[in-house]
Amino acid sequence: MYLYTMAKTPHKSGYVSIVGNPNVGKSTLVNALMGRDLSITTPKAQTTRHRILGLINGDNYQLVLSDTPGIIQPAYEMQNSMMDLVKESLVDADLLLYMISIEEKKIKDLALLERIKKSKIPLFVLINKIDTSSQAELEAAVSEWSAIFPNAMVIPISALTGFFVPELLQMLIELLPKSPPYFPKDQLSDKPERFFVNESIRKSILEHYDKEIPYAVEVITESFKEEDKIIRIQAVILVERETQKGIVIGHKGEQLKKVGIAARKNLASFFGKKIHIELFVKVQKNWRSNPQQLKRFGYQ
Repeated sequence: MYLYTMAKTPHKSGYVSIVGNPNVGKSTLVNALMGRDLSITTPKAQTTRHRILGLINGDNYQLVLSDTPGIIQPAYEMQNSMMDLVKESLVDADLLLYMISIEEKKIKDLALLERIKKSKIPLFVLINKIDTSSQAELEAAVSEWSAIFPNAMVIPISALTGFFVPELLQMLIELLPKSPPYFPKDQLSDKPERFFVNESIRKSILEHYDKEIPYAVEVITESFKEEDKIIRIQAVILVERETQKGIVIGHKGEQLKKVGIAARKNLASFFGKKIHIELFVKVQKNWRSNPQQLKRFGYQ
């Protein structure tokens, strides 16, 4: 009888889009929901550049998490493409998570506010980083955001500590529409292995350099050779100017070596194998404003 009931249980699948300002914890939430690090996280704004799909699979469900770049006013072509990814995620979402941090008091993008309000799909407003607030601040934030989004489920969470993350996951699964899976059940993401190599190297760059350098950098994995016990990688770090190339390499190559060591450790944990990595630095002038280059790097 139990087997028969299970066989008749309809399968559910859906896209769950997470949107919000930079540094509110969207990628941290994706990693917490998935139980592993899929999206890179750093304290710097604009850490997430691409729309990354993370897949959470069960016997009778597939939840497709859509991590998106933080909402900004674009200053160059790459940022325009990033904001297009955010808009795209709103179009195909079955469930929408609008994420804010406890210290936020208002929405900067009023057009986005109206678009979210008019959405017909289930909406969650997640107040994140409540581990940094007092009870009085939390109650005031819940009241204020409930007034702004009267039709939303306003939920306090801490993606970093995991507070209410398991409960949120169950709520999302329950609301998924009936549908066959969109991706193979053994798949982790829509992105290939080389994408995660690029992101791991970029994370290391974000952590080791300040000011403009991390935002002028793109990473391309040119060789990814997987053997039984080791993965051999060759990757190129692209910068926009010769002066940036010198800074990235550092005195006698010391800075680039630090980037490679950190990336190797992250990738060994991600792939569960030893990693051998070679890094090179090249100049690609004004790549952030070049539509052809942006298409090559997956932004369009």
